[in-house]
Amino acid sequence: MFLDSDRTDIILTNQPITLSTDNRQLSTNMKTITPKELPLAEFHNALLTAIAPRPICFASTIDADGNSNLSPFSFFNIFGSNPTTLIFSPARRVRDNTIKHTLENVMANKEVVINVVNYNMVQQMSLASCEYPKGVNEFVKAGFTPIASQKVKPFRVKESPVQFECIVRDIIETGNEGGAGNLVIAEIVLMHIDDAVLTLDGKIDQHKMDLVGRLGSDWYVRANADSLFEVTKPNRNLGMGVDNLPEHIRLSKILTGNDLGMLANELTIPDADSVEIYKRMNKNVSEIHLRFADDAQKLQTELHRFAQYLLNESKVSDAWKVLLG
Repeated sequence: MFLDSDRTDIILTNQPITLSTDNRQLSTNMKTITPKELPLAEFHNALLTAIAPRPICFASTIDADGNSNLSPFSFFNIFGSNPTTLIFSPARRVRDNTIKHTLENVMANKEVVINVVNYNMVQQMSLASCEYPKGVNEFVKAGFTPIASQKVKPFRVKESPVQFECIVRDIIETGNEGGAGNLVIAEIVLMHIDDAVLTLDGKIDQHKMDLVGRLGSDWYVRANADSLFEVTKPNRNLGMGVDNLPEHIRLSKILTGNDLGMLANELTIPDADSVEIYKRMNKNVSEIHLRFADDAQKLQTELHRFAQYLLNESKVSDAWKVLLG
């Protein structure tokens, strides 16, 4: 069956559509790892591949002699907005348990500029991750343009669409062996946003940002175009929950977990009158009922397929009425 959202009729084919018996069933075959029983480098790689994508902290610091340093870290995120709390971790190197220049610098100066990384600068950012000798300026090596900060000493990266001037509030060592983290807890004192990534009303446009995230090994992900999608936040009033869905919906062989989540985020189930009106007015639904009137199981299957199509179009209310029709 093929449904065209721009048409009022339904186009049916006689070719069956093959689906898995239950497209929400997860595999029971699992590889189980005990961290200490696996070589550290192998476990480290498994972690970086599984916990992804990760935002990238492109950290600009200066050493005790005033030399600039620039290095990316993907152990990074925001942990609070009042006070602003950004945390990144220049972890101890797995291979030889040494620490990085960035860590030495924030210990000495308690200041850092965190620059976000977009697609246009990802190759230069990667170059800056080379372990150049202490005192070598990665701004120069990677071809970035330094901009003087207003409240801290480290420079900003002009090519970055958003830059955070930060003071370092604390550094927490999680261990002293290779792979151990060093949590640099930073507070934003100034945030700079390139006008080129703003909407007309002054908000950051996620598409214009074109951010990249870090995966495992040599892999990155680009957050733009078809890779971006929206998920409606749960209502301030509590959604009904999957447990309150009618059984034939909850146990559907067609609807996925995502489909059920969308349906269950609604506050109430449509009333019978609105369902009946929709059934009469929508030619797609009327045609499904007419064609499969003598086969209850096939009728339910086709209604669930049509409802899933509507959910993919974010027409949750209509999907509900199809499922109850």
